[in-house]
Amino acid sequence: MTNGPEKASQPDFELLDPKNDYVFFRIFSEEPELLVDLINAVRSHEPPIIEVSLLDARLNPEHLSGKRLILDLKAIDEQGQRYNIEMQVRRFPVWSARGTLYLARMLSEQPGVGDDYRKLKPVIGIHLLDFALFDQPEHADQALWCFELRDRTRPDVRLGRELQLNMVELRKADRLGHLPERLSAWITYFEHWQEETLMSSLSHPPVQKAIGKLRAMSADEEERYWAEAREKALRDEVTLLAMAREEGMEEGREEGREEGREEATRKTARNLIQLGALSDAQIAQATGLTLAQVEALRASD
Repeated sequence: MTNGPEKASQPDFELLDPKNDYVFFRIFSEEPELLVDLINAVRSHEPPIIEVSLLDARLNPEHLSGKRLILDLKAIDEQGQRYNIEMQVRRFPVWSARGTLYLARMLSEQPGVGDDYRKLKPVIGIHLLDFALFDQPEHADQALWCFELRDRTRPDVRLGRELQLNMVELRKADRLGHLPERLSAWITYFEHWQEETLMSSLSHPPVQKAIGKLRAMSADEEERYWAEAREKALRDEVTLLAMAREEGMEEGREEGREEGREEATRKTARNLIQLGALSDAQIAQATGLTLAQVEALRASD
């Protein structure tokens, strides 16, 4: 027998990080209306979209330990515009090449484009970065970036709308503030998800729904398992890349000649190919070789 209603117990789990790409993928693939709101918040300078359909929302959790897996969201809106949305917490050496390549693939893979260029629909990238990509002092006052095909001397002249890459440096944006309310709420969500009082103060309904989804995922043991498995796989990848760089530098120092350094780099790349843990693009990033050089080494082994 009790003397009244029992006091609700506090959850005995920590919230998962919404910047974990598995968590990010699950939340926004299961709730497309949240993805629409996030896209509109980032692209407030453009006419808002109404809805999106995910182009490929399938996710096999058993593959999360594979370091080659890229958990980005691909979507298409009611106008036919295509989107690549991703969360990144690690800085790659060749970020611009990577981002541009992904968008170019989405452009070239559109059905029927080879027959009629008028069918080509714009491709829009939205990259949420939990690091400062542009960390030079002269860029310290800007955290939102939008890159398009424009003339160098007359940037007001845009060649076309086919490609657009939006980047949000989350930490810098959070520090600078002075953002539209909706975007500010999303950035607060991603950067301060563990601060209960601050989360409760956010009034933007889509962000409140995202907080609820995050809490539900965090309370699910299976979801926690896969989120932590993904985190471990990415930590292992970082370690492997660091070891590869160090091995290449050490062997280069021992050889003491340019030819020796080049051979040491190729040897490192071959070792990584044999391990089978990284993609050719990741091996190129780790060693400084071009993607074509890595592909040639793989073909020759």
